[in-house]
Amino acid sequence: MKSLQVGDLTIPVPVIQGGMGVGVSLSGLASAVANEGGVGVISSAGLGLLNHYKNTSYSEANALGLKYELQEARKKSNGVIGVNIMSAMSNYCDLVKTSISEKADIIFIGAGLPLNLPGFLNKDCKTKLVPIVSSGRATKIICEKWKSNYDYLPDAIVVEGPKAGGHIGFKNFQINDKNYSLEKLVTDVIAVTRILEDKYNVKIPVIAAGGIYTGKDIHEIMSLGVSGVQMGTRFVTTNECDASDSFKQSYINSKAEDVEIINSPVGMPGRAIKSNFMNMVKKGEKLPVKCPFKCITTCKMSSSQYCIIKAIINALKGNFDKGFAFAGSNAYLSEKIISVKETFENIKKEYKATEYCLVESL
Repeated sequence: MKSLQVGDLTIPVPVIQGGMGVGVSLSGLASAVANEGGVGVISSAGLGLLNHYKNTSYSEANALGLKYELQEARKKSNGVIGVNIMSAMSNYCDLVKTSISEKADIIFIGAGLPLNLPGFLNKDCKTKLVPIVSSGRATKIICEKWKSNYDYLPDAIVVEGPKAGGHIGFKNFQINDKNYSLEKLVTDVIAVTRILEDKYNVKIPVIAAGGIYTGKDIHEIMSLGVSGVQMGTRFVTTNECDASDSFKQSYINSKAEDVEIINSPVGMPGRAIKSNFMNMVKKGEKLPVKCPFKCITTCKMSSSQYCIIKAIINALKGNFDKGFAFAGSNAYLSEKIISVKETFENIKKEYKATEYCLVESL
Protein backbone atom coordinates (compact mmCIF):
# COMPACT_ATOMS: atom_id res chain seq x y z
CA MET A 1 0.00 0.00 0.00
CA LYS A 2 1.30 3.43 -0.92
CA SER A 3 1.22 6.21 1.64
CA LEU A 4 -1.63 8.73 1.54
CA GLN A 5 -0.88 12.42 1.12
CA VAL A 6 -3.47 14.89 2.44
CA GLY A 7 -2.08 18.37 1.92
CA ASP A 8 1.25 18.44 3.78
CA LEU A 9 0.29 15.40 5.90
CA THR A 10 1.89 12.10 4.98
CA ILE A 11 -0.05 9.07 6.21
CA PRO A 12 2.23 5.99 5.95
CA VAL A 13 -0.63 3.47 5.81
CA PRO A 14 -3.58 4.77 3.74
CA VAL A 15 -6.17 3.68 6.30
CA ILE A 16 -8.45 6.09 8.13
CA GLN A 17 -10.20 4.67 11.16
CA GLY A 18 -13.85 5.65 10.91
CA GLY A 19 -15.32 7.93 13.56
CA MET A 20 -17.77 5.87 15.60
CA GLY A 21 -20.06 7.38 18.20
CA VAL A 22 -21.17 7.57 20.82
CA GLY A 23 -17.94 6.76 22.63
CA VAL A 24 -16.74 3.89 20.43
CA SER A 25 -13.79 5.76 18.93
CA LEU A 26 -12.21 8.09 21.44
CA SER A 27 -8.58 8.86 22.29
CA GLY A 28 -7.76 5.23 23.10
CA LEU A 29 -8.58 3.82 19.69
CA ALA A 30 -7.58 6.92 17.73
CA SER A 31 -4.08 7.11 19.26
CA ALA A 32 -3.47 3.39 18.73
CA VAL A 33 -4.40 3.65 15.04
CA ALA A 34 -2.26 6.76 14.60
CA ASN A 35 0.69 4.94 16.17
CA GLU A 36 0.43 2.26 13.48
CA GLY A 37 0.65 4.84 10.68
CA GLY A 38 -3.04 5.30 9.93
CA VAL A 39 -5.34 8.18 10.80
CA GLY A 40 -6.94 7.84 14.22
CA VAL A 41 -10.33 9.52 14.43
CA ILE A 42 -12.26 10.68 17.49
CA SER A 43 -16.04 10.77 17.13
CA SER A 44 -17.39 14.04 18.53
CA ALA A 45 -20.95 12.73 18.96
CA GLY A 46 -22.38 12.88 22.46
CA LEU A 47 -19.09 13.34 24.31
CA GLY A 48 -20.76 15.51 26.93
CA LEU A 49 -22.74 12.50 28.06
CA LEU A 50 -19.62 10.41 28.66
CA ASN A 51 -17.76 12.99 30.71
CA HIS A 52 -19.74 14.63 33.47
CA TYR A 53 -19.24 18.39 33.48
CA LYS A 54 -21.24 20.06 36.22
CA ASN A 55 -23.07 23.33 35.63
CA THR A 56 -22.58 23.17 31.86
CA SER A 57 -25.04 22.88 29.00
CA TYR A 58 -25.12 19.84 26.71
CA SER A 59 -23.32 21.82 24.00
CA GLU A 60 -20.62 23.08 26.37
CA ALA A 61 -20.09 19.62 27.82
CA ASN A 62 -19.61 18.17 24.32
CA ALA A 63 -16.96 20.77 23.45
CA LEU A 64 -15.15 20.12 26.75
CA GLY A 65 -15.32 16.38 26.12
CA LEU A 66 -13.84 16.78 22.65
CA LYS A 67 -11.07 19.00 23.98
CA TYR A 68 -10.23 16.38 26.59
CA GLU A 69 -10.15 13.49 24.08
CA LEU A 70 -7.92 15.41 21.65
CA GLN A 71 -5.49 16.28 24.41
CA GLU A 72 -5.42 12.67 25.62
CA ALA A 73 -4.78 11.41 22.08
CA ARG A 74 -1.85 13.81 21.74
CA LYS A 75 -0.34 12.46 24.94
CA LYS A 76 -0.42 8.93 23.52
CA SER A 77 0.57 9.54 19.90
CA ASN A 78 2.56 11.78 17.58
CA GLY A 79 0.65 10.43 14.60
CA VAL A 80 -2.22 11.90 12.59
CA ILE A 81 -5.36 12.51 14.68
CA GLY A 82 -8.68 13.51 13.18
CA VAL A 83 -12.18 14.35 14.41
CA ASN A 84 -15.46 13.16 12.94
CA ILE A 85 -18.30 15.72 13.14
CA MET A 86 -21.84 15.49 11.80
CA SER A 87 -22.98 18.78 10.28
CA ALA A 88 -26.53 17.93 11.41
CA MET A 89 -25.48 18.13 15.06
CA SER A 90 -27.00 21.03 16.93
CA ASN A 91 -23.58 21.99 18.36
CA TYR A 92 -21.76 21.57 15.05
CA CYS A 93 -20.15 25.05 15.19
CA ASP A 94 -18.74 24.56 18.69
CA LEU A 95 -17.24 21.20 17.76
CA VAL A 96 -15.57 22.58 14.63
CA LYS A 97 -14.12 25.51 16.58
CA THR A 98 -12.85 23.18 19.32
CA SER A 99 -11.23 20.85 16.77
CA ILE A 100 -9.42 23.76 15.16
CA SER A 101 -8.33 25.40 18.42
CA GLU A 102 -6.96 22.04 19.65
CA LYS A 103 -5.09 21.64 16.36
CA ALA A 104 -6.76 18.44 15.14
CA ASP A 105 -4.94 17.34 12.00
CA ILE A 106 -8.12 16.64 10.03
CA ILE A 107 -11.83 17.29 10.39
CA PHE A 108 -14.00 14.67 8.69
CA ILE A 109 -17.51 16.02 8.33
CA GLY A 110 -20.64 14.30 7.06
CA ALA A 111 -24.40 14.01 7.60
CA GLY A 112 -25.16 16.95 5.32
CA LEU A 113 -23.44 19.47 3.10
CA PRO A 114 -20.98 21.53 5.21
CA LEU A 115 -21.03 24.51 2.88
CA ASN A 116 -19.63 27.00 5.43
CA LEU A 117 -16.86 24.84 6.89
CA PRO A 118 -13.84 26.72 5.46
CA GLY A 119 -15.19 29.89 7.08
CA PHE A 120 -14.02 28.58 10.46
CA LEU A 121 -10.36 28.48 9.45
CA ASN A 122 -7.95 31.26 10.29
CA LYS A 123 -4.85 32.27 8.37
CA ASP A 124 -2.38 30.10 10.27
CA CYS A 125 -4.64 27.07 10.72
CA LYS A 126 -3.21 23.74 9.52
CA THR A 127 -6.30 21.60 10.17
CA LYS A 128 -7.34 19.81 6.98
CA LEU A 129 -10.99 19.72 5.91
CA VAL A 130 -12.39 16.48 4.48
CA PRO A 131 -16.11 16.21 3.70
CA ILE A 132 -17.85 12.83 3.65
CA VAL A 133 -20.12 12.47 0.62
CA SER A 134 -22.34 9.87 -0.98
CA SER A 135 -22.34 11.08 -4.59
CA GLY A 136 -20.46 12.92 -7.29
CA ARG A 137 -23.19 15.56 -7.25
CA ALA A 138 -22.62 16.34 -3.56
CA THR A 139 -18.88 16.53 -4.24
CA LYS A 140 -19.41 19.06 -7.00
CA ILE A 141 -21.74 21.22 -4.91
CA ILE A 142 -19.34 21.35 -1.95
CA CYS A 143 -16.29 22.07 -4.10
CA GLU A 144 -18.00 24.81 -6.10
CA LYS A 145 -19.34 26.54 -2.98
CA TRP A 146 -16.04 26.32 -1.10
CA LYS A 147 -14.07 27.62 -4.06
CA SER A 148 -16.51 30.43 -4.81
CA ASN A 149 -17.03 31.62 -1.23
CA TYR A 150 -13.69 30.84 0.41
CA ASP A 151 -11.21 30.12 -2.41
CA TYR A 152 -10.72 26.71 -0.77
CA LEU A 153 -11.06 23.15 -2.01
CA PRO A 154 -11.32 20.01 0.14
CA ASP A 155 -8.00 18.55 1.21
CA ALA A 156 -9.51 15.13 0.45
CA ILE A 157 -12.94 13.56 -0.08
CA VAL A 158 -14.35 10.52 1.72
CA VAL A 159 -16.92 8.65 -0.35
CA GLU A 160 -19.15 6.56 1.90
CA GLY A 161 -21.20 3.81 0.28
CA PRO A 162 -24.40 2.12 1.46
CA LYS A 163 -22.63 -0.75 3.27
CA ALA A 164 -21.40 1.56 6.03
CA GLY A 165 -22.40 1.24 9.65
CA GLY A 166 -24.49 3.77 11.52
CA HIS A 167 -26.50 6.40 9.72
CA ILE A 168 -26.09 6.20 5.96
CA GLY A 169 -26.88 8.86 3.38
CA PHE A 170 -29.12 6.77 1.18
CA LYS A 171 -32.79 6.00 0.88
CA ASN A 172 -33.88 2.46 1.71
CA PHE A 173 -34.47 1.48 -1.93
CA GLN A 174 -30.94 2.62 -2.88
CA ILE A 175 -29.06 0.49 -0.35
CA ASN A 176 -29.00 -2.70 -2.46
CA ASP A 177 -29.15 -0.98 -5.85
CA LYS A 178 -25.95 -1.55 -7.86
CA ASN A 179 -26.24 1.98 -9.22
CA TYR A 180 -25.34 3.18 -5.72
CA SER A 181 -22.55 0.69 -5.04
CA LEU A 182 -19.32 2.03 -3.57
CA GLU A 183 -17.49 1.11 -6.78
CA LYS A 184 -19.89 3.23 -8.83
CA LEU A 185 -19.79 6.12 -6.35
CA VAL A 186 -15.99 6.38 -6.18
CA THR A 187 -15.80 6.36 -9.97
CA ASP A 188 -18.26 9.26 -10.12
CA VAL A 189 -16.45 11.26 -7.43
CA ILE A 190 -13.02 10.69 -8.98
CA ALA A 191 -14.36 12.04 -12.27
CA VAL A 192 -15.41 15.25 -10.47
CA THR A 193 -12.16 15.68 -8.54
CA ARG A 194 -9.97 15.13 -11.60
CA ILE A 195 -11.64 18.01 -13.39
CA LEU A 196 -10.96 20.24 -10.38
CA GLU A 197 -7.38 18.99 -10.05
CA ASP A 198 -6.65 19.87 -13.67
CA LYS A 199 -8.40 23.23 -13.47
CA TYR A 200 -6.78 24.46 -10.24
CA ASN A 201 -3.53 22.45 -10.25
CA VAL A 202 -4.27 20.79 -6.91
CA LYS A 203 -4.50 17.25 -5.58
CA ILE A 204 -7.74 16.03 -3.99
CA PRO A 205 -7.31 12.41 -2.88
CA VAL A 206 -10.46 10.29 -2.81
CA ILE A 207 -10.95 7.91 0.10
CA ALA A 208 -13.41 5.02 -0.09
CA ALA A 209 -15.58 3.99 2.87
CA GLY A 210 -18.44 1.63 3.67
CA GLY A 211 -18.18 -2.15 3.79
CA ILE A 212 -14.39 -2.28 3.54
CA TYR A 213 -13.14 -4.90 6.00
CA THR A 214 -10.20 -6.90 4.60
CA GLY A 215 -6.92 -6.15 2.87
CA LYS A 216 -8.47 -7.75 -0.20
CA ASP A 217 -11.29 -5.19 -0.06
CA ILE A 218 -8.70 -2.42 0.11
CA HIS A 219 -6.76 -3.75 -2.86
CA GLU A 220 -9.89 -4.07 -4.99
CA ILE A 221 -11.25 -0.59 -4.27
CA MET A 222 -7.84 1.08 -4.65
CA SER A 223 -7.52 -0.46 -8.10
CA LEU A 224 -10.29 1.96 -9.13
CA GLY A 225 -8.09 4.95 -8.39
CA VAL A 226 -8.83 5.84 -4.78
CA SER A 227 -5.91 6.93 -2.63
CA GLY A 228 -7.00 5.42 0.67
CA VAL A 229 -9.81 3.80 2.62
CA GLN A 230 -11.83 4.45 5.75
CA MET A 231 -12.59 1.47 8.00
CA GLY A 232 -14.64 1.48 11.18
CA THR A 233 -16.11 -1.94 11.87
CA ARG A 234 -12.78 -3.79 11.77
CA PHE A 235 -11.40 -1.64 14.60
CA VAL A 236 -14.31 -2.20 16.97
CA THR A 237 -13.04 -5.63 17.99
CA THR A 238 -9.67 -4.36 19.17
CA ASN A 239 -8.34 -4.09 22.71
CA GLU A 240 -7.93 -0.34 22.33
CA CYS A 241 -11.47 0.36 21.10
CA ASP A 242 -13.16 2.57 23.70
CA ALA A 243 -16.43 0.58 23.80
CA SER A 244 -17.24 -2.08 26.40
CA ASP A 245 -16.28 -5.71 25.88
CA SER A 246 -20.00 -6.52 25.65
CA PHE A 247 -20.33 -4.11 22.73
CA LYS A 248 -17.35 -5.73 20.98
CA GLN A 249 -18.72 -9.20 21.68
CA SER A 250 -21.99 -8.31 19.94
CA TYR A 251 -19.96 -8.02 16.72
CA ILE A 252 -18.23 -11.35 17.29
CA ASN A 253 -21.51 -13.12 18.11
CA SER A 254 -23.37 -11.68 15.11
CA LYS A 255 -24.27 -13.52 11.92
CA ALA A 256 -24.78 -11.99 8.49
CA GLU A 257 -28.57 -11.95 8.94
CA ASP A 258 -28.22 -10.09 12.26
CA VAL A 259 -26.95 -6.92 10.59
CA GLU A 260 -30.12 -4.98 9.75
CA ILE A 261 -31.31 -1.65 8.43
CA ILE A 262 -33.26 0.41 10.94
CA ASN A 263 -35.32 3.58 10.65
CA SER A 264 -33.71 6.18 12.88
CA PRO A 265 -35.41 9.15 14.55
CA VAL A 266 -32.96 11.43 12.73
CA GLY A 267 -34.73 10.75 9.44
CA MET A 268 -32.09 8.48 7.89
CA PRO A 269 -31.75 4.72 7.65
CA GLY A 270 -29.01 3.16 9.74
CA ARG A 271 -27.26 -0.19 9.90
CA ALA A 272 -27.08 -1.98 13.26
CA ILE A 273 -26.83 -5.41 14.86
CA LYS A 274 -30.11 -7.00 15.88
CA SER A 275 -30.88 -6.71 19.60
CA ASN A 276 -33.73 -7.17 22.06
CA PHE A 277 -34.32 -3.43 21.94
CA MET A 278 -34.60 -3.42 18.14
CA ASN A 279 -37.11 -6.26 18.32
CA MET A 280 -39.24 -4.31 20.82
CA VAL A 281 -39.15 -1.21 18.61
CA LYS A 282 -40.33 -3.27 15.64
CA LYS A 283 -43.29 -4.47 17.70
CA GLY A 284 -44.12 -0.90 18.71
CA GLU A 285 -43.39 -1.57 22.37
CA LYS A 286 -41.22 1.47 22.90
CA LEU A 287 -42.86 4.85 23.38
CA PRO A 288 -41.51 8.35 22.64
CA VAL A 289 -39.79 10.08 25.52
CA LYS A 290 -39.05 13.73 26.17
CA CYS A 291 -35.87 14.75 24.39
CA PRO A 292 -33.33 16.05 26.93
CA PHE A 293 -30.54 16.87 24.46
CA LYS A 294 -31.78 18.06 21.03
CA CYS A 295 -28.50 16.70 19.68
CA ILE A 296 -29.45 16.29 15.99
CA THR A 297 -31.30 19.04 14.14
CA THR A 298 -33.16 16.55 11.91
CA CYS A 299 -34.38 14.33 14.76
CA LYS A 300 -38.15 13.76 14.75
CA MET A 301 -38.51 13.08 18.44
CA SER A 302 -42.23 13.89 18.62
CA SER A 303 -43.06 10.95 16.37
CA SER A 304 -40.25 8.60 17.36
CA GLN A 305 -40.40 5.47 19.47
CA TYR A 306 -37.06 6.11 21.14
CA CYS A 307 -34.18 8.53 21.74
CA ILE A 308 -31.32 7.64 19.39
CA ILE A 309 -28.49 8.93 21.56
CA LYS A 310 -29.76 7.11 24.67
CA ALA A 311 -30.05 3.87 22.69
CA ILE A 312 -26.49 4.18 21.41
CA ILE A 313 -25.05 4.96 24.84
CA ASN A 314 -26.88 2.01 26.38
CA ALA A 315 -25.35 -0.28 23.76
CA LEU A 316 -21.91 1.25 24.36
CA LYS A 317 -22.21 0.00 27.94
CA GLY A 318 -23.44 -3.42 26.81
CA ASN A 319 -27.14 -2.93 27.62
CA PHE A 320 -28.89 -4.32 24.52
CA ASP A 321 -32.28 -4.41 26.18
CA LYS A 322 -32.25 -0.63 25.91
CA GLY A 323 -30.07 -0.04 22.88
CA PHE A 324 -28.33 -1.36 19.75
CA ALA A 325 -24.87 -1.36 18.23
CA PHE A 326 -24.36 0.40 14.92
CA ALA A 327 -22.15 -1.70 12.62
CA GLY A 328 -21.03 -2.03 9.02
CA SER A 329 -22.34 -4.77 6.73
CA ASN A 330 -19.32 -7.01 7.45
CA ALA A 331 -19.52 -6.94 11.25
CA TYR A 332 -20.30 -10.65 11.28
CA LEU A 333 -16.76 -11.37 10.01
CA SER A 334 -15.38 -10.40 13.42
CA GLU A 335 -13.86 -13.40 15.22
CA LYS A 336 -11.99 -12.21 18.30
CA ILE A 337 -10.68 -9.20 20.15
CA ILE A 338 -7.07 -8.40 19.24
CA SER A 339 -4.76 -5.38 19.36
CA VAL A 340 -4.79 -2.56 16.84
CA LYS A 341 -1.20 -3.49 15.97
CA GLU A 342 -2.19 -7.05 15.12
CA THR A 343 -5.18 -5.76 13.16
CA PHE A 344 -2.89 -3.64 10.98
CA GLU A 345 -0.52 -6.56 10.50
CA ASN A 346 -3.40 -8.78 9.37
CA ILE A 347 -4.73 -6.14 6.97
CA LYS A 348 -1.29 -5.74 5.40
CA LYS A 349 -0.92 -9.53 5.03
CA GLU A 350 -4.34 -9.77 3.37
CA TYR A 351 -3.44 -6.95 1.00
CA LYS A 352 -0.11 -8.54 0.04
CA ALA A 353 -1.72 -11.95 -0.44
CA THR A 354 -4.25 -10.42 -2.85
CA GLU A 355 -1.47 -8.67 -4.75
CA TYR A 356 0.55 -11.92 -4.93
CA CYS A 357 -2.43 -13.89 -6.26
CA LEU A 358 -2.99 -11.33 -8.99
CA VAL A 359 0.66 -11.45 -10.05
CA GLU A 360 0.61 -15.26 -10.09
CA SER A 361 -2.49 -15.29 -12.28
CA LEU A 362 -0.82 -13.18 -14.99
